[in-house]
Amino acid sequence: MMDTVLDLLPLAAMMLATGVVAGVLAGLLGVGGGIVIVPVLDTALGLYGVDPAIRMHVAVATSLACIVVTSISSSRAHHAKGSVDFSIVKVWGPAVFIGSILGTIGASYVDSQILSALFGGIALVVALKMLLPLDDVNLSQDVPRGIIAPVPPLVIGGLSSMMGIGGGTLSVPVLTLMNQTIHKAVGTAAIFGLLISLPGTLGFVVSGLGDPRLPVGSLGYVNIIGFLLISPVTVWAAPIGAKIAHKLDKRQLSMLFGGFLFLVSCRMIYRTFA
Repeated sequence: MMDTVLDLLPLAAMMLATGVVAGVLAGLLGVGGGIVIVPVLDTALGLYGVDPAIRMHVAVATSLACIVVTSISSSRAHHAKGSVDFSIVKVWGPAVFIGSILGTIGASYVDSQILSALFGGIALVVALKMLLPLDDVNLSQDVPRGIIAPVPPLVIGGLSSMMGIGGGTLSVPVLTLMNQTIHKAVGTAAIFGLLISLPGTLGFVVSGLGDPRLPVGSLGYVNIIGFLLISPVTVWAAPIGAKIAHKLDKRQLSMLFGGFLFLVSCRMIYRTFA
């Protein structure tokens, strides 16, 4: 029994450290922490012998469960600083929610390697957008309304739930391309994290029930041990990130976001083809 507990200590330490980094990044960048949680959990689960065919599914599902908690903390911190645009939330929110449901259904039918490739490829494109001097490049002067209004949030919700991220990774650069400030985009993205993670978590619980390959302590594809270790720490750390975000200028925040995403995307692309 003691040997089993000692064997789990490195994994527990890795999950706690993941929670700290994910929480700070959730508040700093509005990304919900999933962009950190997914690759780290994927690595940790691999070290503990989880079947590669479902490893990314477990990492994505557990990440979404953690983001339910993290996004609430991050949203409150950004709302207190007046950086949540509720007019955008009203227009995009329902489509983000529906997209998340559709993405979760799609993810349950694809291979773990495909999820890795999707994660790495999209993260790389977003990273390059944020790193390049494109801050003044806009696709539109405002968030589109009317008949095409649901298209961007549907795509963001669907891809985000498949990747196990809170939506900030995609919605922040998209909103900045629609002439929204980086700070307003980050704050608004935190709200989308809840709309993506809640239906995504429930969907992965249902789709993973009864799978004999699941690691110990799992409810469907959601690993409860990982959730219990990571989510409380992310809640504690998210306000720290939000405070840092409002001390940085627009370009500094964009460069920080892009640089981190570039490193993560390279790791996930390597994982896909290794």
